Parts: sequence; C-alpha cells; structure tokens
Amino acid sequence: MTDQTDLTDRVVTADDVATAAGVSRWTVGRAFRKDASISEKSRKKVMSAAKSLGYLPDLLAASLASDRSNLVALLCDDFDNPHKLLVLERLSRVFREEGWGTLLVNMRDASDAPSALLAASQRRVDAAVLNGTWFDGRVMRAALGARRVRKLIVFARTSESPDTISICCDDVGALREIARYADDRGYRSPIFVAGPDTHSAILRRKETFLGEWKARHGRQPPCIHVDHYSIPLARARVREALPGLAAARRPDLLVCENDALAIGAMDALRHDLGLAVPGDVAVIGFDDVGLASSPAYDLTTWRQPLDAMAAALVDVLRADHEPSGEYVFPGELVRRGSA
Repeated sequence: MTDQTDLTDRVVTADDVATAAGVSRWTVGRAFRKDASISEKSRKKVMSAAKSLGYLPDLLAASLASDRSNLVALLCDDFDNPHKLLVLERLSRVFREEGWGTLLVNMRDASDAPSALLAASQRRVDAAVLNGTWFDGRVMRAALGARRVRKLIVFARTSESPDTISICCDDVGALREIARYADDRGYRSPIFVAGPDTHSAILRRKETFLGEWKARHGRQPPCIHVDHYSIPLARARVREALPGLAAARRPDLLVCENDALAIGAMDALRHDLGLAVPGDVAVIGFDDVGLASSPAYDLTTWRQPLDAMAAALVDVLRADHEPSGEYVFPGELVRRGSA
C-alpha cells in the first residue's frame, strides 16, 4: 500500500491510486471514463482509493491523449433576459453531470461574434453551443469552414445555416396555440411586442402570431419593437407607444416575444400608464421565468421544455457522427392571471 504521508508534499498521481487499489494504471484511467468498459467492483476499488488519497484526474492531460477535450463552449449574450439564467443553470448542470467542462463566453453584440467563436475554438472545445441573439450566418459558416469547432449548436433558436444543429422549442406551434387561446378568451385588439430582428439565429414567434391572427380575423395586428430583451427597455417602449390612444383604439392584449418584454410591458401598463392588468390590457409572455409565477406578475406564458432540450443536446454531443438539422420540442401554455 502507498504510504499517504509520502504524498503530502507532491501531487497524487494515477500510479499512486493504482498501487493503493491494487489495480493497473489503465484500470484507474478507465474508472474515470463514463464510456469505459470496467467491472463495478474494480470501479469501486479505484474510487475508494482515489477518495482516500484526494486524487482527481488531470482532464487536460487526458484530452491531449485523445481526440476529445470534454469541454463545451457556451456562448451567450443578452444577459438582461432573465431566461438566460435558467438556460445557463440547466445546461451547466447537465454538462457537469455528463462529465463535460463548460467554457462560458460572454458575447456583447453582433460585432463581437467572430472573436467570441475564436476564443472558444482556441480552447480546443468539442462543441460550441450558441445561446443568444446576435449570431450572424456568415460567422457560423466561417467557423465551420475553418473547422474551428467540431459541432456548432444553436440552442433555443432556429438556425438558417444548413451545417449547424438547432435545438429549440416549437415556436410555430406555441404561437398558434397562444393565438387560439387569445381568440377563445375574447381578445380582439392585440399588439405583438417583439425583440430584435436577427438573420440567422432566429425565433419564429412574431410572424407566426401575426399570420395566425390575420387568418382568423382578416387583419394583421400592429407591433412594438424593442432593441434588446430587456425589462427596462420594454417598459420604456410600451410607455412611449401606448399613450394618446383613445380607449376604443387601445389594445386589449399584449402578446410578448418573451417574459422579459412581458414583465417590462406590465410595469409600463400599471406604473406609468395607470392601467389594470388584465382589466384594461391583458399580457401573455413566453419562457416562464421565475418572476412569471410571482404574485406581482402572475404572468400567463409559454413554458419551454428545457429538460427535453437539454437531453437532446447531450445526445448530439455524445454522437460520433455529424448530426445536423433541427430538434424541435413542444412546450405548454401556463395559464395565470395576466390573461
């Protein structure tokens, strides 16, 4: 057995664990790999010895000896959007449980996308997961063409770049259901509150709702556009757009592209315009962030299926082949007091 007093002044190695467990060095290596073939008895012996010695494998060294780094880059922007925290929590937890490290890259705007992807690729990541607004198709094609990353995955949005993988909620089905719900509840004068228009990592919410409403009522609702998914910006834009409208021309419903816009809209309606929600104007959001269920907002919204989407992401990351296309999952309407 290895004398633990001999290990206090140096880093514990796999050889030390092998000696303590009475197995080979290669068995120690296999015990720390999820996909390795090893008996449960041997794995328990290795893990017990590793715990007693305080040993953890050197992931960098392991990645250099294989063609995988077990590191996933997560590129994000629009941190004003509270839904981003839900996504980061869910994905980072899943990555850790599956044995991947997470490299978080904060992207400021569209001009920052090339340097953000470069920063990710310089760390030899197995995949880059894009969860944000400002990813231009040219940037994605350049990253893939240079083989900077093996897999480029757009999460919670749809990509128009054919070589990328999209894992997203069924926005089309969701907004059709929201239009049906609004129609059935008797709303007749909705306004759609939309976020920034992007050309590659896109949502299909605005055009779906407008088209569905026009098909039902023969007219397309107006829109209010907000430059970022920001609660204060949404509050300001709704405050600017609605004053001066006579009661007969005032909307009876705001359908918002996400909950950040919906919460900002509710703040404007109540605190700036003196209107009741839903008595004067109802509000529907999308995402079901934590604040949505708060009594302060009690927001009717669409819940994205993050667990199913995260599971699909794991399957894509595990795949040895090059998957492509869209993985689309249905969510559910959460009915609360705002509409």
